[in-house]
Amino acid sequence: MSSAPPSSQAPQPLWSPDPDRIARTQLTRFQTWAADAHGAPAGDPADPLASYRSLHSWSVREPEAFWTAVTEWTGVRFSTPYERVLADASMPGAQWFPGATLNYAEHALRTADDPARADGPALLSLDERHEIHETSWRELRRQVASLAAHLRELGVTPGDRVSAYVPNVPQAVVALLATAAVGGVWTSCAPDFGARGVLDRFQQVEPVVLFAVDGYRYGGKEHHRSDVVAELRRELPTVRSVVHIPLLGTAAPDGTLDWGELVSGDAEPSYEQVPFDHPLWVLYSSGTTGLPKAIVQSQGGILVEHLKQVSLHLDLGPEDRFFWYTSTGWMMWNFLVAGLLGGTTIVLYDGSPGFPDTGAQWSVAERTGTTVFGTSAAYVMACRKAGVEPGRDHDLSAVRCVATTGSPLPPDGFRWVHDHVKADLWLASVSGGTDVCSCFAGGIPTLPVYIGELQGPCLGTDLQAWDAGGKPVVDEVGELVVTAPLPSMPIRFWNDPDGVRYRESYFEMFPGVWRHGDWITLTSRGTVIIHGRSDSTLNRQGVRMGSADIYEVVERLPEIRESLVIGVEQPDGGYWMPLFVRLSEGATLDDALRDKVKAAIKAELSPRHVPDEIIEVPGVPHTLTGKRIEVPVKRLLQGTPLDKAVNPGSVDDIGLLRFYEELATRRTLRGSGTEG
Repeated sequence: MSSAPPSSQAPQPLWSPDPDRIARTQLTRFQTWAADAHGAPAGDPADPLASYRSLHSWSVREPEAFWTAVTEWTGVRFSTPYERVLADASMPGAQWFPGATLNYAEHALRTADDPARADGPALLSLDERHEIHETSWRELRRQVASLAAHLRELGVTPGDRVSAYVPNVPQAVVALLATAAVGGVWTSCAPDFGARGVLDRFQQVEPVVLFAVDGYRYGGKEHHRSDVVAELRRELPTVRSVVHIPLLGTAAPDGTLDWGELVSGDAEPSYEQVPFDHPLWVLYSSGTTGLPKAIVQSQGGILVEHLKQVSLHLDLGPEDRFFWYTSTGWMMWNFLVAGLLGGTTIVLYDGSPGFPDTGAQWSVAERTGTTVFGTSAAYVMACRKAGVEPGRDHDLSAVRCVATTGSPLPPDGFRWVHDHVKADLWLASVSGGTDVCSCFAGGIPTLPVYIGELQGPCLGTDLQAWDAGGKPVVDEVGELVVTAPLPSMPIRFWNDPDGVRYRESYFEMFPGVWRHGDWITLTSRGTVIIHGRSDSTLNRQGVRMGSADIYEVVERLPEIRESLVIGVEQPDGGYWMPLFVRLSEGATLDDALRDKVKAAIKAELSPRHVPDEIIEVPGVPHTLTGKRIEVPVKRLLQGTPLDKAVNPGSVDDIGLLRFYEELATRRTLRGSGTEG
């Protein structure tokens, strides 16, 4: 990277950690230890930025030394030793720690071996009734051991897939760890997914066991799912055993096993020692334009990557309580479970993010004594728009970090957290993906936070911004690329025997280099700015623009509840860029509001960013994990039929997409002079 600009030009940080806080971080202690033990550059207490930059540079320049240091620092137990750390660094196909065997679940439960902590809480769980249920480390290990023994009795062997249709409850954590303990391959969907969305995922991997709830509570109501579960049982012929989890208290259907019986035993813990690259779980892409990608990540790769993240980047330890608002259908649930690896208590919340009011998540943090609070950028902005005052209305004295992901957190979101949650607060905006179940860039506990910027690339991640010609750029917008392998990159996609879909997904634009599909800027100060997805890029007059920048400006206006901007190449060579807006209650899209929106975009961004039309819509469609759907809408506006533009099982409300399909039809008729 080029040197930082003169201090007179540099923006002022929103927040900076004090020297005592920096000295106490695991990151600082790791760097001091790694300098002595593995030749890492020594840190300079007087210059945290230079210290981190030198450590990061070493971590990507000397990956074998860095990842050896991570495994030693975090106490990874290899039951058989590895031959070398990185036997093959090519992408795809990198070979990590060949020869090594280990078990993820054994590491997640090792705190139960500490007599001083075994009876302390591993899990704190609650739903919308806010009654906190505590599961100790000892009890968690007992339930996992009991369930694992039963899975073995049911014939589950290493490599078999175990599926779960469950919400964010303790039973999900127990089932995941028991699956990992026997060497099975975990895969889950949240129970708000309909049958088609679940089958599009589970049918690809052919599970032998299905864990399923009878329903869940959301928005103050009970939602029964017995009919969906019955359909899953009919349409998943490989499933030999179904385990009934009675969250709503219903009796186990005929032919199913009762959860309570399977976790009531006192079996000795037993952990299958599997190769480092043995599959741990299958995660899924959103699947908006076809079957979801079935992304396979390994026991060892996830273990070492997540230990790095929770210890060095989130600075989580035994005294922490880690909460992230998530569902089992989103990778952040798997990331939340990773808190157990560092001996941290994790907080599981099963319910609506906004019930009984928008401030619900802050109430969870208060009641559970959360220290690291994770949520979505969309939730932060919803709180801002609703006038929520977390710092005034809740005791958040325990919270030392607010982390956000899911979409770029706009600058107004940074200011709102600082002004309305807590001023002395580390705000860790992070960015990564389901594809690696981790972060490329995000929280660095020793560095200052700048408005609208991620603190920097994560250790071991050779993150760069490249122009279209494959040239690295600094202080310019470019494609997010990773030029060296990470342990948690997929070992493969399920149902992709030749690896064609895997290569096309990440390595087609720049062979041998991971291209993620995000626009980013790496600043000369070492920070990272995320501009949104590059696969739905706005490209006007040769200028590439990120949709996230427009959303940040438009949704700051009180009249706009949500927005969607699309750039559509026209058959005649023209370019149409409409902005779709869902209005706040009581607002009207008249000429005055249209002028207000355009003026804000022009003033905050540029004249090129101003849309050609502003169109009111009944709603903005999302994936099942809450992300705006841009590419399918673009396809609809280009005339692609709905059934070919999007996978219906991947959308939260397929009816919303029909509006855009009808709009495209009306425009076509109008253009041909046949409308009406």
